[in-house]
Amino acid sequence: MRLLGLFLVGIIAGLGGFSSQARSEPLPITVGVSHEAETHGAKRRINVLLPLDYEESDRTYPLIVLLDGGTQQDLFLQFGIYRWNQLWGRSREAIIVGIETVDRQRELLPATRNPEEKERYPNAGEADAFREWLAQEVLPMLRSFYRDNGEAMLIGESAAGHFVAETWVKTPQMFDGYAAFSPSLQWDEQSLSRSSVLAQSADRPPFYLSLADECGATEEGALRFFAAAQESVCFADQRESHVRHANALHQTLPGAMQFLLPTPADWLEEYGLVVNCRTGQE
Repeated sequence: MRLLGLFLVGIIAGLGGFSSQARSEPLPITVGVSHEAETHGAKRRINVLLPLDYEESDRTYPLIVLLDGGTQQDLFLQFGIYRWNQLWGRSREAIIVGIETVDRQRELLPATRNPEEKERYPNAGEADAFREWLAQEVLPMLRSFYRDNGEAMLIGESAAGHFVAETWVKTPQMFDGYAAFSPSLQWDEQSLSRSSVLAQSADRPPFYLSLADECGATEEGALRFFAAAQESVCFADQRESHVRHANALHQTLPGAMQFLLPTPADWLEEYGLVVNCRTGQE
């Protein structure tokens, strides 16, 4: 017992010495910068996170524009997934841009004729103005500050996913690639999925559309949207994969980034890092 006591004392003393050596003044962890902006009567932040070698090189990079990209929203989740993709060489490096939203339904959705939606979200309906703000102010500002290569991708989930899909339909050349996760295509009696424009969408930029186990009008709208757009959309049907609305972004964002910004990596399939979506031709 005496030997055991001396042994434990030695361990505790060693740990104490290690702890004291590890103490130092805390240093900040800096991951990006933010620009203050205002639209729809509210101030918000545009958060920018640069590639690791941005300052040491003269390379140019695509922009990945993330809706609901505030620091109290989805920014760090999405940036973490992007960084994980980088560890595997799964998608190309990019400048990550998080667009903070304040009143999501007002900013991201068009007007609705549905009485229940009107009652629940009386301010909704200004998506076109928000889109114009992105096109006329945000993208030019980003390109004046940062070394982009001319490419820009738009990513959003739920109401932001509807905004992504509507942007792809209305102003497809505004971005070079799109990804919408469980978009709220039940909105306004599923009107976006009924758009006649979808039938003439062959020359539009790549669009990654994922559908979780939503059921009801959301599922109906997404399936109709995909059926109308055909080969222009890569459809990730997650209804049988235990993906729900709440975890759709976590589950499908890695593949969407790989789809939009692929790399020549030849080891990804071996580890199951593949893009699980299909076009209307498949």
